[in-house]
Parts: sequence; structure tokens; C-alpha cells
Amino acid sequence: MEFTGKTVEEAKAKGLESLGISENQAEITVVAEAVKGLFGKVKKEAVVDVKKKEETAKPAKKAVKEEKAEKDNGVKAAAEFIGKLFEIMDVNAKADITDENVISLIAEESSAVIGYRGEVLDAIQVLAGAVANIGKKEYEKIVVDCENYRGRREETLIALAHKLEAKATEMRRKVILEPMSPFERRIIHTALAESETVKTISDGKEPQRYVVIVPNDLDETSRPYNAGTNHGKNRRDGKIGGRRDRNHNDRGGRDNRNRNRGERRGSGFTEEKRKSTPSFGTYLGNSLKDKNY
Repeated sequence: MEFTGKTVEEAKAKGLESLGISENQAEITVVAEAVKGLFGKVKKEAVVDVKKKEETAKPAKKAVKEEKAEKDNGVKAAAEFIGKLFEIMDVNAKADITDENVISLIAEESSAVIGYRGEVLDAIQVLAGAVANIGKKEYEKIVVDCENYRGRREETLIALAHKLEAKATEMRRKVILEPMSPFERRIIHTALAESETVKTISDGKEPQRYVVIVPNDLDETSRPYNAGTNHGKNRRDGKIGGRRDRNHNDRGGRDNRNRNRGERRGSGFTEEKRKSTPSFGTYLGNSLKDKNY
């Protein structure tokens, strides 16, 4: 559509205003420049052709479709990889894509694909994410779940976080949780993010990194409370075991010293005689060795 004006800019502005578009959305062609007569008076106005770009929206739609197709192919490749992984593991299970980025595992024995505290499930998710993102510039997170384990685990961790929040506030002591995966630590941090009595920090190195709940009115003289393991019992067991080991070593040391003294005194028992002379102790030692005790 052609528009006129005293200048090219004026004609262009009229065209953009008339079509209700910006200059980036328009194709503008100057048909004729303005012609001025004597004393600067416009003798002939400028003419421009202004029309809206029609092809601007088409590439965007195509790009979105290509991106979605690439994403779907990545998730599909991850699901196929998990299926082959189950064959290698000799596990009767299959992987289904239940959502855009979610792969659900269906297994005869769910414990075989979940593992202790979800360790096997986390490992499968890491491998699936690596397969789904091959050749991609931006990482796309893939979630692998089994029988809604992740949802149930999240509820358990949130309840645990609030329970230990109350304990830390009451005792005015730091509370140390057991080592967790980054996913589970994030749940604890999020659950207590708005707490008015405690704050949370992560400590340690992977894979033994853990969350510490710190009360705002911390008693600096108090020792941290470990909610992950019973250290008191371990210390007692270790002390008993250590005493038993020391006594055993002491007896062994005394026996060796007595044998050495006997040999130095010329007791008549040479190494060859000792090997050839049968005794109850020798027989017992061989029997234990044969039975792999």
C-alpha cells in the first residue's frame, strides 16, 4: 500500500500507523522522493510502499515443532535405552513414556529398579538423561519414576524435615541428616526455606554430602545431634571390639615371644620337627582352612 508525505520519513510513519505495525514488521519501499521547488516549498510529495511481513510467524512455528520433535525423540531414545538396560540386568520390567519428560517403570519386582533409598532409580535416571540429551545444546531434564516412588519419598522427606526442625529448635543443637542425593537434599532445603526458627546448609563431599539443620538460637557449646546414624552405639561397639582385638594381639605377641625363647634355649623342636609332628592345634587349623572360615 502506498503512502505520501512531505518527506520519506513522514510517508513511512503514515504507513506504519495505518497498518498498526512497527518498522521491524514491515517491508518499506521508497517509490519516489519528495521534490522541492523555489524557496523550499514541496512541489511533489514523497511516495513509499508499506506492507506487513507475512513470513515472520511461519519460521517460529516451524522451530517450535522441530524443537518438540527433537525433545520427543530424546525421551523415546532414553526409554528404549532403559528397556535394553533391563535385558542386560535380567530384570522383568519395561519403560513407558507417561508425560513429556517422565518415564515410568513397570516392574514385576519394583525393589529391583528402585533400590535402597532410590539409588538404582537415580542411577537409571542419570543414564536416561545422558542418552536423551546427546547432541543437544541445552540440557533437558528427564525424570524416571516407578510406582510414584518419587512422590511418596518427597512426602516422607518433607515430614522428616519438619520433625527435625522442631527437634533442632527445642534442643538448640544442630541436627545432621544422613547423606542424600542432590534431589533429596533440595527437598529438605525447600521444605524449610521459610522456617522462622532454623536454616539449612549442605556439608560434606559427594556421595556423602548431607543436610545440616541449624537453629537460629544455636547453643554454641552443644554437640550436633546426628539423626542419620546412632553414633553412640557405634562408639560403644568399637570400644569393645578394640579391647578384644588388643587382648587377642597381646596374647598372640606373648605366645610368639615364648616360642622364640624356647627355640633359643634349645628345646629340641626345630622347624622341620614342628611341621612333621601332629597335634590337635595343627589339625584344627587345617580343618578351618579347608572350610574357608
